[in-house]
Amino acid sequence: MSTFTDRTLVVSGGSRGIGLAIALAAARRGANVVLLAKTTEPHPKLPGTVHTAVAEVEAAGGHGVAVVGDVRKEEDVQRAVDTAVERFGGIDIVVNNASAIATEPTDRLSAKKFDLMMDINIRGTFLLTKTALPYLTKSPNAHVVTLAPPLNMNPHWLGAHPSYTLSKYGMTLLSLGWAAEYDSVGFACLWPETYIATAAVSNLADGAELASRSRDPQIMGDAAVEILSRPPADVNGQCYVDSAVLAEAGVTDLSRYGGGDDPILDIFIDK
Repeated sequence: MSTFTDRTLVVSGGSRGIGLAIALAAARRGANVVLLAKTTEPHPKLPGTVHTAVAEVEAAGGHGVAVVGDVRKEEDVQRAVDTAVERFGGIDIVVNNASAIATEPTDRLSAKKFDLMMDINIRGTFLLTKTALPYLTKSPNAHVVTLAPPLNMNPHWLGAHPSYTLSKYGMTLLSLGWAAEYDSVGFACLWPETYIATAAVSNLADGAELASRSRDPQIMGDAAVEILSRPPADVNGQCYVDSAVLAEAGVTDLSRYGGGDDPILDIFIDK
């Protein structure tokens, strides 16, 4: 894969999990990484902060900067973008990773949780991308990767959790719309084929069992840098699944990422 030296990423929600995995995969190739996240103090059930994440980025060979903030707030997003420009001279890549999930049935889903999903997933994706666009359009190799699924109109997924589905498909539709609106930037979506072994999965009631059948976040990092290594025009308007991206790159043995022989398929992925 090509070097990421002198390429600058802004990643939302990168304290841990998939966001951090993508940041580290780019850092191993020499990237500059600005992490926008709220976690400044360790959570008892969610290890890692934006500061420990930056330390990992530096240890991996990249250059990292932490911006403590909320992707829902314009002033915090502006600080993250300004920090990237002041520290590294511009922005080449945005990773819209921050996301909230609530899958309760509609009659039990609170308006507060509904608003949270729309604010983080859709508004946050909009704010970060919009604010970075003046710099992305100046980059000769600009990409925006949004952690959102291919649009799957299977009634099972539409009915399983309509509000969460709306928020994630909203992220996808923004990406597809931007791909048509700005053809100088590579707008792509990336989604995992299987559950990913994050702290959020491990903390569920049957977390140990679920984690044993989940793949390591590194698969998403490797898939993301494969997308980011391609010319923007080649990926613009595409929605990718991690395993398919790696298969296109010649990686068909996914055993290194764990999950066992029968990993759990992720939401929005049909059997």
